[in-house]
Amino acid sequence: MGQDWRGHVPQIEDLARSLGLDWSPVIFDAVPDSFMTEIAVYGLPVRMPHWSFGARYIYQLVQRHMGHSRLFEVVFPGNPGHAYLAASNGLAENVLVTAHVLGHADFSKNNLLFRRCQEQGALHIVEHAATHARQIERNIETYGQTAVERILDAALSLEQYIDLDQALRRERYPETLVAPKARVDDEFRNRFAALDGAPVAPEPRKRRAPIPPHPERDLLWFIATYAPEMESWERDIFLAVREESFYFYPVFATQIMNEGWASFWHARLLREANFIPQEAYLDAIKCHSDVVRPIAAGEQSALAVNPYHLGFTLWEEIVKRWGIDTARQIRTEDDDFSFLRNHLTREIAEDMGLFRYQRQLNGQAKVVAADIEALHEGLLMDKYNFGAPRVSVAEVRTDGTLVLQHDNQLDGRGLDVERTRKVLDYVKSVWRRTVVLKTVDAASKPVEIAADPAIA
Repeated sequence: MGQDWRGHVPQIEDLARSLGLDWSPVIFDAVPDSFMTEIAVYGLPVRMPHWSFGARYIYQLVQRHMGHSRLFEVVFPGNPGHAYLAASNGLAENVLVTAHVLGHADFSKNNLLFRRCQEQGALHIVEHAATHARQIERNIETYGQTAVERILDAALSLEQYIDLDQALRRERYPETLVAPKARVDDEFRNRFAALDGAPVAPEPRKRRAPIPPHPERDLLWFIATYAPEMESWERDIFLAVREESFYFYPVFATQIMNEGWASFWHARLLREANFIPQEAYLDAIKCHSDVVRPIAAGEQSALAVNPYHLGFTLWEEIVKRWGIDTARQIRTEDDDFSFLRNHLTREIAEDMGLFRYQRQLNGQAKVVAADIEALHEGLLMDKYNFGAPRVSVAEVRTDGTLVLQHDNQLDGRGLDVERTRKVLDYVKSVWRRTVVLKTVDAASKPVEIAADPAIA
């Protein structure tokens, strides 16, 4: 590793402040490449143990050995933030990565979606995740690997099912409903009600509130709160997974904006960092070009675009048209949905070659689709509802059956039946009653998929 990079960190930070970046402190650490792969797979430096992370780790190793993936850095927002740089990086790469990390740190501190999640606990998620991991290790010692893994299987199968419109710390639903009092709004009735000895109106009758009182999208919270036979340590695992999902959601929902913003700032900081040796500067610029280059080519669709390239291009266009102050306002208020819909125009998409192309027999390329709204939806399709089908709790029947409803109309996606049955089996294992999912088949006819605890 280029050993001089740490000496440039204060200089890059001073330059970034002079250009208006605002971030919480960031702790920089250089770590072995193997550890970089681990934290990229786990999503956090320390996280609860589970077999699925091992499978992801093997996939990441294969990608790296095939030359499809290389990790220069992994950054975790917070106060302080944590940035891990690969030990194999050279001086130029670490200079660029340091500037890139400061862009990320500015984004995560000022973006409203990040801020809301951080204020509810994600600000110290690295420490919280380490606490979760230690607690689960103690659970394994007490209850055994098999029992704990069964709960983790169920919780992680639902990790995308949270509701960001609700607070991280939620109370149970009210247990009873109170009928509203009849309005007394004419003068005679008001005077009569005020007389001594006038009959006292009976207290409104209370009745048991339905559970849930409305469709509930936060499946992790609902099961942890209302599963009839879950033990306290099992509920704690569900709530730990839910807390970590609150941290991951803004990273997921602002990927294009966030990577583009960090790339925009590392490019600008490099241009103005006259203290960087010339050779390192040229190498860093080449590294920047590799990071933000387009990756779609030939007969490909917009789904193959490089988020760094797309985000960087849009931020450069926004700053050119409206200035850096407007760009900062957009950074604060938007997520990828509003960012792309508001700023990815047909003209920019054509210049970037984002529309689908098809190679003709004469060697020329033909645009297959040039609908900008369709392009927006194609890019955003996998981001809706944290990338998962939109499923909510509809009711709990008197026999304890948990009824889930797939909102196929709003969702706009079907369900993979085999995967759905697997997830329902996980849910059944912790709900310990029958679980039913209502959806539609390929012909849009209503269908129910059930998991019965009596059936192994």
